[in-house]
Amino acid sequence: MKINRKLQSAALVSVAMVLFLILVSSAASAATGQGASSTGTYAYITNMNSKDVSIIDTDTNTVKATVNVGDSPYGVAVNPAGTKVYVTQLNIGSYENAFPESIVQKPALIKKTKEYMATSEGTVSVIDTATNTVTATVTVGSSPYGVAVNPDGTKVYVANLGSSTVSVIDTATNTVTATVNVGNYPWGIAVTLDGTKVYVANLGSNTVSIIDTATNTVTATVPVGSVPSGVAVTPDGKKVYVTNEYDVSVIDTKTNTVTATVPVGSSPIEAAVNPAGTKVYVTNSGDNTVSVIDTATDTVTTTVPIGSISMPNGVSVTPDGTKVYVANYGDNTVSVIDAATNTVTTTVPVGSNPIAFGQFIVPLSPGPFANFSASPTEGKAPLTVAFTDKSTGSPTKWKWNFGDGTTSTQQNPTHKYSKVGSYTVKLTTTNADGSNTATKTDYIKVVTKPIASFTAKPTSGKAPLTVPFTDKSTGIPTKWKWSFGDGASSTEQSPKHEYSQEGSYKVTLTVTNVAGSSTLTKTNFIKVTTNTRPGIYSENK
Repeated sequence: MKINRKLQSAALVSVAMVLFLILVSSAASAATGQGASSTGTYAYITNMNSKDVSIIDTDTNTVKATVNVGDSPYGVAVNPAGTKVYVTQLNIGSYENAFPESIVQKPALIKKTKEYMATSEGTVSVIDTATNTVTATVTVGSSPYGVAVNPDGTKVYVANLGSSTVSVIDTATNTVTATVNVGNYPWGIAVTLDGTKVYVANLGSNTVSIIDTATNTVTATVPVGSVPSGVAVTPDGKKVYVTNEYDVSVIDTKTNTVTATVPVGSSPIEAAVNPAGTKVYVTNSGDNTVSVIDTATDTVTTTVPIGSISMPNGVSVTPDGTKVYVANYGDNTVSVIDAATNTVTTTVPVGSNPIAFGQFIVPLSPGPFANFSASPTEGKAPLTVAFTDKSTGSPTKWKWNFGDGTTSTQQNPTHKYSKVGSYTVKLTTTNADGSNTATKTDYIKVVTKPIASFTAKPTSGKAPLTVPFTDKSTGIPTKWKWSFGDGASSTEQSPKHEYSQEGSYKVTLTVTNVAGSSTLTKTNFIKVTTNTRPGIYSENK
């Protein structure tokens, strides 16, 4: 009976305190290219209570090394080159001592966070994969959980549950260069394959925050299910899967809306998308299973039993999509699922309470990893742009598509854009092992002086009257300044404004870009009435 109570306690705690597994492809040495098959790949798994990271060789499914990182390692992310591993740590000593109560559901974690974790300082350990040693420690926000690396390996994003922020680490200096306020108790975090957006699951707000990586600002907030924890983005960037308390929300990234809700197993914790983008694997800690979702239909096609006391938490897929690795908090193992048969083929013993949490940043390939920058990215026609190749993996050939019908095979070309418009740029890099393409949509903006224009609907009604305004300006403006005629203003592109008093209001919009600015004023545009004085307006000047 004592054994049963102990296992039950561990299971219940696991449901509340799961963290990050990221299976990555890293070379046997820092200089070796990454394989598209499982050859030469390793799984880095955090063992929360043994204070270390187990490194599994996915060819042999044996632990090849163990790296001590200190108290309470949780999240793991590996850079695209496979040379650095980033591990989040709460530095709270014993996990059981910090959270002695059995927590049945995720919502109870919020209470515990308020009582304890908001005061704890968190760190990120940096492991050199060539030597399997910790080479740096970076102080971040309170209670860091999820962690993700951008596609070119220059930035690391850390979700700090205790301080409700995301820390942005510069990997060249191992320093925090920005702190982004997000929703309450951020947990899971993921970066898109083009590196332009970061998605953060906010446990306490029931939302997902979307961060623009160019500005390190939250550009949208999407309501999802209750207490979301895990987040995974499809390779094409069109869908985001979020594990909630009872189900999985599917976000359309074009509209930032939930388009489907998928019932899965009990207490879903984390999700991982396969490299082809056809399947999503969801760990269900409450019933010891993994749900397999078909991304074409957003339905569960298979449920894989893991083990009676496994308590699966973190999950990830090999770069070739043939294997799924699951960290089992309850029995100190990692399960290996054959993706073709949806059966557990191997169980690997690791450290104490493996609780890794997260997803792949990018499925690695034997070829180079394409990436580039440009300067300037916006300006008046004709615009001359200098492009800089930032690909990894030692490419030997380059193919640029500038989006205006022209191409180049130079490594770092200069290109002149002569017509106004937004241009999507592609770079394909190649070496003896393969090729890879990076696409940046609407990356180059060639502009002319904008012409302000806008509409609104409704333009009349009873107070309080909420009016959505729609920017219709031409010339690709980058800044907007609205004056609503009642003393209020806005800098949003298409804002909503509430008029609370009777009157006739003049609305002004000024739009700006690098080529200049334009202002449009519509007098007596919004007419607000009251029940007591219908049909009477007083002009607001």
